[in-house]
Amino acid sequence: MSPATREPALQGILTRAWTRRGALACSLWPLASLFGAMAAFRRSLFRLGMLKTTRLAVPVIVVGNVVVGGSGKTPVVMAVVRHLQAQGLVVGVISRGYGRTAKDCREVFEHSPIPDVGDEPALIKRNTSAPVFVAARRAEAGQSLLAHYPATQVIVCDDGLQHLALARDLEICVFDDRGIGNGWLLPAGPLREPWPRPVDLMLHTGTHPAFAGLTAQRTLAPCAVRADGSRVALIDLARPQGPSLIALAAIAKPEAFFAMLRAQGLNLAHTLALPDHYDFSGYKANEYIGYTVICTEKDAVKLWPIQPNALAVPLIFTPEPEFLAQLDARLAVLLAKPPHPPLSLPYGHTTS
Repeated sequence: MSPATREPALQGILTRAWTRRGALACSLWPLASLFGAMAAFRRSLFRLGMLKTTRLAVPVIVVGNVVVGGSGKTPVVMAVVRHLQAQGLVVGVISRGYGRTAKDCREVFEHSPIPDVGDEPALIKRNTSAPVFVAARRAEAGQSLLAHYPATQVIVCDDGLQHLALARDLEICVFDDRGIGNGWLLPAGPLREPWPRPVDLMLHTGTHPAFAGLTAQRTLAPCAVRADGSRVALIDLARPQGPSLIALAAIAKPEAFFAMLRAQGLNLAHTLALPDHYDFSGYKANEYIGYTVICTEKDAVKLWPIQPNALAVPLIFTPEPEFLAQLDARLAVLLAKPPHPPLSLPYGHTTS
């Protein structure tokens, strides 16, 4: 079994274990207790001021989750950014840049090397054109963004609910169909921190939410896109005389992407599920001669340099109107207040 297939197999074992409190989950419960105690101790250090929280000069919206693995945070970030831009607001985005090899703080440009900035920040930049900065310390990314773009009115942080070193004014917690799984902390369950805990907004991104709350619709765009910007209608790819297709996905739930393609009538000759954030270093384009490769936008930003004819299918992500209405109402209150003085302070989530 290759590393590319071994990792999804191991993930599958844990994912199944985290759906219930079975033998494997119970055997890991002592480690989960230790993890919880360490996390609680760290939170107490922030509350006591022994570890500092940095507050930026503009409102910060953190989009994250409490469950390990992909739950749709990046589509939510892009939807929020585009919505705020449509309101006339100047928005910036900060991120850790998961999986990148560079350790510095830097701006993400449309043609930035993916290893330097990360695949998700590159995708956010491509889809929103907002200023995007990445750094291990998200506060540093925010400070650099404001220094370069002082007209910025709102900063959206991609991930970071557990990054207590950055003060936030509004928290959005994203869930998929898994909900909170078996309700236990890592590694006995999928939770990064105890739940429930206070957040400002919750959004479910799956098709069958595990519990009540605001939801979003996920559909595929009607056209796929090549690296040069040219488009191909999915209906043409679905025709009997259409090309032989190989679908690949290096995301948290590749089978969900494959199912969405099939639902559009596409006949997939082969599918290739790769680990989330796979860097395609072992990908050999010449193995797929005679096939048309179709993938997600997140994969395309890494795949196009070696296979520019690959087709990326954008995801259309639409939060329900009530979610956007609540977001607007909360943000209006924040924007009506005087700007924050940038400073470091003991941790304490507040929207006051």
